[in-house]
Amino acid sequence: MQIDKSMTIGDLISINQGIIVILMNNGMHCVGCPSSIGESLEEACMVHGLECDPIVNEINEFLADLEK
Repeated sequence: MQIDKSMTIGDLISINQGIIVILMNNGMHCVGCPSSIGESLEEACMVHGLECDPIVNEINEFLADLEK
């Protein structure tokens, strides 16, 4: 499975809760906030001043490793 930056934080968490750790390690400590669940990954990155593409890549690598 591949994710993209248009997916909401809620969608990402529903795919695999291990993604929470990746988001938190990248500075998104409000993952549990109700308003963050409806934000896209791109919007959340913008709010936190983060580059989105490296986080997308990290999550996709994590998910690919799970499929092995």
